[in-house]
Amino acid sequence: MIITNTPPLSVYFPGKLVFANGSLGDLPAEIINTGCNNAFILTIEPLIAVLQQFVKQLKSNNISVSINTGIQQEPSFTDFENILSEAKKIAPDLIIGIGGGSVLDVAKLVAAQLDNDQSINEIVGIGFLKGRNKKLICVPATSGTGSEVSPNAILVDDSDGQKKGIISPHLVPDIVYVDPLLTISVPPAVTAATGLDALTHCMEAYTNKFSHPFIDVYALEGMRLIAANLVQAVRNGDDENARYQVAMGSLLGGFCLGPVNTAGVHALSYPLGSTFHLAHGLSNALLLPYVMAYNMVETPERYANVAVALGCTKGASDCETAKKGIEKIKELITECKVIARLRDLDIPQSAIPSMAKDALKIQRLLKNNPRHISEEDAIDIYNQAY
Repeated sequence: MIITNTPPLSVYFPGKLVFANGSLGDLPAEIINTGCNNAFILTIEPLIAVLQQFVKQLKSNNISVSINTGIQQEPSFTDFENILSEAKKIAPDLIIGIGGGSVLDVAKLVAAQLDNDQSINEIVGIGFLKGRNKKLICVPATSGTGSEVSPNAILVDDSDGQKKGIISPHLVPDIVYVDPLLTISVPPAVTAATGLDALTHCMEAYTNKFSHPFIDVYALEGMRLIAANLVQAVRNGDDENARYQVAMGSLLGGFCLGPVNTAGVHALSYPLGSTFHLAHGLSNALLLPYVMAYNMVETPERYANVAVALGCTKGASDCETAKKGIEKIKELITECKVIARLRDLDIPQSAIPSMAKDALKIQRLLKNNPRHISEEDAIDIYNQAY
């Protein structure tokens, strides 16, 4: 029997993926084997001490190493152009991103744009990037964005303050090392926000209008792992098992991003980041229960399966089970001590109509939502979250 209602599937996996506690220690040998001579590392200042031995090993094997720690918040076009300009002077043959999603996104774009004649504006959107010639390695230091295995990179456009996505299979790294031990030093608030972001990736892929059975496997398991372990990772950051399981859930969420991607939660969260500079994961957490409630009437059986993956018992109907899932998300947010209301972040309610207009511009994500979201619907969801 030919299934005609399943959308076509294209999945771009990294050339090599290593997932293990302590795997960062094996990465220098991997890099040496690539035959590279000049490495450009993008990372964050708090990781410099952790990376000392890593860098020392590269240098002892005659590999030149340059380090940039310029990404301190969600990067803009200007931030990217400044780092790209620095990279061009160095002329590396290998780009390594070690950090959170913003660092990895910029590393991916630097690798692609080093010898590309396209401007950043020309590659915004889906499938416009022509290619990438530089070797690219990504190492996540948080468990949330899944950027290490996704074809996505997000920048803020300085001209209008809006987040813009660059989506291309050329942004998927050649080599990925996931070392959950790198996340142990991540503070509780960041652990919570990034973990809820990863959970949202999985949930929005599974409930997506273009969901796919192949990706459902990753999405359901990702939700299960994160829901079962995130609170412990937040409360006891030294718990290696909890960190390992949440990192695996985040990785699975990253695999969901390319073939299916996110939907309404992410679209509505963008104005919170671009206008009020809220962390991406926090923006998602603020909206997640309310978008779930809006969407569940369209696909109650999918949201019932979400609830079961989150650890809820089945109710008398799909709708009843789905509602349990919404309550479970609210419980996770509370237990992780994440701010749950827009009003608690000094966001004026008068800003909601403007945010709704901005959110409606993110049609590349809204088209994936299982239920159509109009401007009036967006206003209502923001008010529910207020």
